[in-house]
Amino acid sequence: MKFTLSRVTLIVVMLILVMVYTISSSGASGNAKSGNRTSDPSRVMPISESASEGSYDYYLQQFQDEKQPSREIVIRGADYTAAEGMEPKMITELGGETGKFIRTEESGSVQWEVDVPESGMYHMTLRYYPIQGKSSAIERELWIDGKLPFNSARNLSFHRVWVNEKSEIEQDNRGNDLRPRQTEAPMWQESLLRDKEGYYEEPYHFYFSAGKHSLTLVSTREPMVIDSIRLHQYEQPISYAEVKQEYESKGYTETSGHLIKVQGEHAKYKSSPTLYPITDRSSTSTEPYDVSKIRMNTIGGNNWRVPGQWIAWEMDVPEDGLYKIAIKGRQELLRGIYSTRSLQIDNKVPFREMMQIPFFYDSNWQMNVLGSEEEPYLFYLTQGKHELQLEVSLGAIAPLIRQVEASVLEINAMYRKILMITGNVPDPYRDYQLEKQIPDMVKVFREQSDILNAVSEELIRLTGEKSDKTAILTKTAYQLADLADKPETVQKRLGQFKINVGSVGSWLLEVREQPLEMDYLLLASPDEKLPKANDSSFRKVGHEISSFFHSFFEDYDTIGSTSDEDKSVTVWIGTGRDQAQVLKAMIDDTFTPMTGISVNLKLVNADVLLRASLAGEGPDVAMQVGNDVPVNFGMRNAAEDLSKYPGYDELIRQFRDSAMVPYNYEDQVFALPEQQIFNMLFYRKDILEQLDLEPPQTWEDVYAMIPVLQKHNMEMALPLAQTTGVPVLEVNRAYAMLLYQMGGSFYLDNGSKSGMDTETGLEAFKEWTNFYISYKLPLTFDFPMRFRTGEMPIGIMDYTFYNYLSVSAPEIKGLWEFIPVPGLKQPDGSIKRDVASGGTATVMLKQSKHKDAAWEFMKWWVSKDAQVRFGREMEGLMGAAARYPTANIEALQELPWPVRDYQSLEEQWEWVQGVPEVPGGYFTGRHLDNALREVVNNGTNSTDALYDYVQEINYEIQEKRKEFKLDGMH
Repeated sequence: MKFTLSRVTLIVVMLILVMVYTISSSGASGNAKSGNRTSDPSRVMPISESASEGSYDYYLQQFQDEKQPSREIVIRGADYTAAEGMEPKMITELGGETGKFIRTEESGSVQWEVDVPESGMYHMTLRYYPIQGKSSAIERELWIDGKLPFNSARNLSFHRVWVNEKSEIEQDNRGNDLRPRQTEAPMWQESLLRDKEGYYEEPYHFYFSAGKHSLTLVSTREPMVIDSIRLHQYEQPISYAEVKQEYESKGYTETSGHLIKVQGEHAKYKSSPTLYPITDRSSTSTEPYDVSKIRMNTIGGNNWRVPGQWIAWEMDVPEDGLYKIAIKGRQELLRGIYSTRSLQIDNKVPFREMMQIPFFYDSNWQMNVLGSEEEPYLFYLTQGKHELQLEVSLGAIAPLIRQVEASVLEINAMYRKILMITGNVPDPYRDYQLEKQIPDMVKVFREQSDILNAVSEELIRLTGEKSDKTAILTKTAYQLADLADKPETVQKRLGQFKINVGSVGSWLLEVREQPLEMDYLLLASPDEKLPKANDSSFRKVGHEISSFFHSFFEDYDTIGSTSDEDKSVTVWIGTGRDQAQVLKAMIDDTFTPMTGISVNLKLVNADVLLRASLAGEGPDVAMQVGNDVPVNFGMRNAAEDLSKYPGYDELIRQFRDSAMVPYNYEDQVFALPEQQIFNMLFYRKDILEQLDLEPPQTWEDVYAMIPVLQKHNMEMALPLAQTTGVPVLEVNRAYAMLLYQMGGSFYLDNGSKSGMDTETGLEAFKEWTNFYISYKLPLTFDFPMRFRTGEMPIGIMDYTFYNYLSVSAPEIKGLWEFIPVPGLKQPDGSIKRDVASGGTATVMLKQSKHKDAAWEFMKWWVSKDAQVRFGREMEGLMGAAARYPTANIEALQELPWPVRDYQSLEEQWEWVQGVPEVPGGYFTGRHLDNALREVVNNGTNSTDALYDYVQEINYEIQEKRKEFKLDGMH
């Protein structure tokens, strides 16, 4: 016993020493950066003179000498002159206002006529009301006189307004705070038309000559009600020095003795549902604080990083006068650069310096006084309620990002030119004489090297330090300069060149995100001393020791409950904690109140399900299991047949027949579909246009296209099954696509033998292997990277690749599209575009003791309302990268897809077929892949190779049918 206690004492002493050392090393820095915080736009490196045609910079260059008239022109929404693809509805009362407004739908266009009395550059403001839609931002294109003024006028975004559903934060039965659900609070808003990506700090300027013009708004996502469009001049905020003179001339005085604190998590309005309160347990200074329980005590963090997102707080000012403002915040995610915010008070920027407020990297909390602690900026506020809004801005970094993005496009274009001559694997000993074949190569390399060096130097000036962010640019700039000096070495260094350009693309992704976590805002009289942002060293040590001991008693992995009903269902979910928390919130506020059934939700690795079921310790319901699991459990009497439960027939009408196929076996159904994922054709519009190619509609088009691509050393991608890290190899989607389009099937005679050795199956296999034998398509490739660089400008991938491109490939935004896959032309002229689908399912285990309650949960979970809400909240939580591929037909329609993209998805979905699961079916995908590699690697005849492997598949199927005593054996 003494020995045990001494060991514990020793551990505690060592822990204290480590923490004291760590704390003394890190220090409690306040505003510790020495970089140039004055982000003066005039000092930022100017954009390249050679702005590309179609860009906003190019547009501004065309009209740089035009004047900016001071007059204002108002166009009433109700005075539209034409509409196409929609029927605008007149509304006379909305949002507490009366008048004449028009409702515009999520697709189609509306046109207005405007008489401009004086030529010049005008800003444009839209007054709108965000009516109920799919909970995503509203998007429109703006056309003037039937033309797009510049490319980014395609992407105008208008925010919705979100609030916490309940004013108080609720707790679960463990005493932990629950994240409040975000609900929409629509209101009238005015929005200056500006760059959606935040690349331009000022709103867009539009040129109008004197006379009549047409304005057209084309709907691309979500409906909205429009009150008016104004052409006017946006009033630029004046400097603080001028504002200070104004204070003196008006006799404004400093207040005394006031310190008003507003907690960050008590924000009044937000522009996105992702901006919910979050928890921080790293410091006792965070308010509110609890050493062991989860408290929703901050807001923002990584969720508050996208330019244009804003959060607004309401402050009650006790008396008229001058105040200082401080923000207790932490920016610990973006090292080597600062995060920027702009401040508005009552919808107005107080002075120019508030357009760019920098928050530098630091792992500790900082008390950021606007201005400086020695001389803070003062703000005149009248007594009463005022709204303070902080918006994510790129600030002085914006022109640098624009320049780097233009450079990446230019360098990638040159990379493709080199590739067209050298191919993917250049001969290192051959002199390709690239500088002669591509006369501008050396010039482009040198120009882009100079540009990247200039951006790196400007970044060092702005941040006051060198970092990994500048190192990437410097390294690429150095290589470009060296390639310009030694053009004969280009082919030897092409691989590293590609890696460096890819790193610059990743730099763009990182730098354009501007995270910031906030604890609280302070409005204080100038004479008030502000609280410290961080704890003393001893309080930190006490917090760490206390947290350490509480960790033995608190279970942070279990998702708490708000109810203690006896009627309970145990549900396992195998994805992430974010998904589990969203689902738990939905259960607590919807399912349990509606049914009286409580749910014990557990985060469990999906691999554990089989072992737990064998041990009799499995759940009632398992969610998000692979397509191969339900039938394999069902045939072993471990999964429940759902077709016998009440409401089943009505329930499955929510899905396409193809979604149910993998879960049907011997007239029983062992699961309900959650996700259904299928292939689409992705292609680079810019490259196909450059090669004078149209996206292929049939396989004949594909066969004609491949030689053209290969002539320019480019390739097409066909889907390949993942062969590592998966328990069961799924059937190859490319083969399945050809097999189904030719009218074949994987199994015959109710799954008792393979259908791949039929004439159709063998023909499909020959066509498939032909792509690799005759057309030399690659068997291994990094499609995301090669699609971005343009080496593979076209490929067939599952449609969730859309999510990746939307988020991770900003440099090619607007340059790609996805459409239905190529197909076989039919005698009537139609095209058969069948594809196979994969997905996940929810299954009820046979050992469940609460089957009726489990069935109620499953019905609710796969219903339209639950799937829509889960999909929207996951996208709100994690962004467009987490767009949910639901199997529910109506739910997918309600998710925030742009209309045109959804129409392409729906067109392909009509052709989707499910792949059935049969006893021994796990051999099908495995041996199909073996047969492919036998043909490609060993040159075996395709018919012989597949026929041999089908014998193996049939043998395994027969053995399994014997094991399970099934009839119909052959």
